[in-house]
Amino acid sequence: MADVLKAACVQMTSGSDVQENLKVAEGLIREAVSGGAQLVVTPEVTDQVLPRGADRVGESFVQDEHPGVAFFAALAQELSIHLVIGSMLIKTASDKVANRSFLFAPDGSLQDSYDKIHLYDVDLPTGESWWESNVFTPGDRLVVSDCQDFKLGLSVCYDVRFPHLYRDLAKNGAEILTIPAAFTVPTGKAHWEVLLRARAIETGSFVLAADQCGDHMGMKQSYGHSMIISPWGEILAAAGEEVGIIAADLNLEEVAKARRSIPALQHDRKYTVEA
Repeated sequence: MADVLKAACVQMTSGSDVQENLKVAEGLIREAVSGGAQLVVTPEVTDQVLPRGADRVGESFVQDEHPGVAFFAALAQELSIHLVIGSMLIKTASDKVANRSFLFAPDGSLQDSYDKIHLYDVDLPTGESWWESNVFTPGDRLVVSDCQDFKLGLSVCYDVRFPHLYRDLAKNGAEILTIPAAFTVPTGKAHWEVLLRARAIETGSFVLAADQCGDHMGMKQSYGHSMIISPWGEILAAAGEEVGIIAADLNLEEVAKARRSIPALQHDRKYTVEA
């Protein structure tokens, strides 16, 4: 058994040019693998971040025609790694897209995919307004998949604010939680680290959080600060605000140790609510 897995998170600033974004992601993934990474996670919307007012549906592809799917499948096979592409925009109807996370296996097969369940509909104090439900179709299933001797639970960005989702992933075997994101700067400064550490502590799981960073064509600022967190809530690796990679060794025994020390996943009780 290979109970230690070297994992890496890619931090990048995606723009509107899909081919350029694929090229940048490839370079960072190769850099991570050259450092020994066996599992690499990229951010949410790795494929494209479109300017305000753009036709997201018109600029998107159905899965079989998306250039990123075959591209990343071939890259995973060439490098013989598990590769989580945090998400790509996939056309699902004439007026809707899915924010879909992809897990590619070392043989290049598409092992699993997950559609972001919780959609970010909000008006921020900064004046920014994001109503994902206008364009996105929410997912309706959780995904736990194999990654060497670990079990991997997939999620995307805004999901991180819904702790029951991660509890359900962990109770169904997940030992690593992937949380690719494109967190805004105000919410990132206030909540990013504490949410990620909480999800790790609550579930006794490793958290791999790959975030977008920097300025996206003047229409959005992403927070960066990608993190890898232990099942005890310790930050094993953290990025700043620049494009790059972070990496850490994940020891499966740390999951078992954390869950033995605080067996909260086994202690659910039924209760009633009086209001």
